[in-house]
Amino acid sequence: MAIFGTLAISKWLNVPFIYRYDLILLVLIAVQYLMYRSGLETLDEIKVICVFHIIGLALELYKVQMGSWSYPEQGYSKLFGVPLYSGFMYASVASYMCQVWRRLKMDMTGWPGMVPASALGAAIYLNFFTHHYIPDFRWWLLALVAIVFWKTWIHYTVRTKTYRMPLTIAFLLVGFFIWLAENIATFFGAWKYPNQQEIWQPVGFGKISSWFLLVIISVIIVAQLKFVKAGKHKT
Repeated sequence: MAIFGTLAISKWLNVPFIYRYDLILLVLIAVQYLMYRSGLETLDEIKVICVFHIIGLALELYKVQMGSWSYPEQGYSKLFGVPLYSGFMYASVASYMCQVWRRLKMDMTGWPGMVPASALGAAIYLNFFTHHYIPDFRWWLLALVAIVFWKTWIHYTVRTKTYRMPLTIAFLLVGFFIWLAENIATFFGAWKYPNQQEIWQPVGFGKISSWFLLVIISVIIVAQLKFVKAGKHKT
C-alpha cells in the first residue's frame, strides 16, 4: 500500500527540489524503517527482503538494458537507467509472504526438498535472462512446476480454523493479484512497457505467467529460510 500510495500521490503532487523517483525511494526507505521499528517486520524478515532487493535489482538492470521496459523520468537515484526504488517492488512480495507466513501460521506438506526446489527456482530465474538469446522455456518450466510441486500443500490458519490449498493454486492466485498491481503501478507511471510510451494501456494477460514464475522463486526462498529458521528439514 505504501508503494501504491506514494506512486499515486507523487504522480499528481509535484514536490519541489526533488525528483519523483528520488522522493519515492526516500519514502519507501522510511516506511521500511518504521515497519521494522514498530515490530511489523522482524530482523530475519528484513534480511529476506534485502535478498529480494538484490534479486529484483539485478533483473531490473538487465531487463531495462534489453528494452523490456523503461523508467523515463529523471532521478539521482537511478543506476544504469533503473531507479533504486524498483527493488522495493520485489521486496514487497517477500514482505507480504513473510507477513502471511507468520500471521496465518503457515506450513507446507509434501515439500519436494531443498535441492529440487532450489534447482527449479534457479532455472526459472535464469530463463528471465536467457530467453532474449535462446528459446523461452517458460512453458516447460511451468510443466516442471506442476510435476515438482504436485504433492505440495499450504496449510494456514484463519482465526481458529485451519485450511489447506495446493501450492500451485497459491502461485497462480498471487501471480494474478501481482498482475493487477502491475496495472495499477504502470498507470501511475512506476515504469513503462514499450506499448505504453505514448499512452497507458493495460498490461497483457501473458504477463501473469511471468509473475507466476517469479512468485515461485519468492516462495522457494522464503519457505527454505523459514524451514531453516524452524529447524526443519523438508524432504
